[in-house]
Amino acid sequence: MVKLITKKGNDMKKKLEGKVALITGSGRGIGRELALMLAKDGAHIVVNDLDADPANQTVSDIMDMGGKAVACNGSVTDDDFAERFINTALDSFGGIDIIVNNAGYTWDNVIQKMDDKQWDAILECHLTAPFKILRAAQPHIKKLFLKEKENGINNFRKVVNISSTSGMFGNAGQINYATAKAGVVGMAKTMAKEWGRYNVNVNAVGFGLIKTRLTDSDAEKEESLIDIEGNKIKVGVNSAVFQSAKTMIPLGRPGTPQEAAGAIYMFCIPESNYVTGQILMCHGGGFGY
Repeated sequence: MVKLITKKGNDMKKKLEGKVALITGSGRGIGRELALMLAKDGAHIVVNDLDADPANQTVSDIMDMGGKAVACNGSVTDDDFAERFINTALDSFGGIDIIVNNAGYTWDNVIQKMDDKQWDAILECHLTAPFKILRAAQPHIKKLFLKEKENGINNFRKVVNISSTSGMFGNAGQINYATAKAGVVGMAKTMAKEWGRYNVNVNAVGFGLIKTRLTDSDAEKEESLIDIEGNKIKVGVNSAVFQSAKTMIPLGRPGTPQEAAGAIYMFCIPESNYVTGQILMCHGGGFGY
């Protein structure tokens, strides 16, 4: 008779034990689900949201399950945000291991009706903010890498930019959003080449139709509005689009925030240490969704 010897769950080392993960837009939706997922795997989380309440709730939930987390609230487009975000990780947990550029929203219009404010706001949030965060992180990542190399430690860090099917295939009425989301793919591919020497994997995940507060309402209704820094912005998806998902998406439905977070998670764990400069499409198999 063969006796199986197993370790109890608490005795097994978690994949991300002690890693420090910074996630923008992690008070709600996909970002929140990812924060909880990484925390369960042992990572310490720097949570960010434009609004303090959801960010603080995510921090509280992580701490309630025995994890470690801290909030760094505010807009990713603030002039001082990138440095503040990076310094929060260093001051609170002493390192940087995972950066996920997830924060964002949509502000749609066809080109002839889109003003400069709409264009600039979306580009600043989805493209310029990730650039500034990675730029602020570079000297610290280099320093940490060189120290590890000197001590014979082979450690990999992770960066994941969030893109979209709009960025990969285009989408009418979203020239600002599509341009920004195409840009972060180029950013990921470029940074994979620049930061490979530091053992940093840089990838992107492109989402199709995912049910979040930005999509889970009918865009045709007046109440489908969110407030972004004083701007009342219509969100939601036309009800006809949700109906078409049943035939246009092979899996027959929109994705959930948990499923979307799972796609990002795959780029955050050691199993992806030899994967860099790639984009993973998480869209249920549907072209353009």
